[in-house]
Amino acid sequence: MGARNRETIVRNFVERYGAERLRRLVDLLAESASGQDIATEFAVSRERVRQWKNAFGEVVTIYQVHAEVRAALLK
Repeated sequence: MGARNRETIVRNFVERYGAERLRRLVDLLAESASGQDIATEFAVSRERVRQWKNAFGEVVTIYQVHAEVRAALLK
């Protein structure tokens, strides 16, 4: 999906739901709220939430080493 397409989706979302609801959606996505919870709050399908999620950002997974393991590596 290109930047222009994302801009169109964002513009359409704001026209329909408002900028505050966009902020709310982004916060919910960042908090890893379930698709069902978001769908219920916005009165849309889980599929629509999935589409928004894909359009508005991406999931990034990191591997964070525990402090005890880092400490053991430094010995």
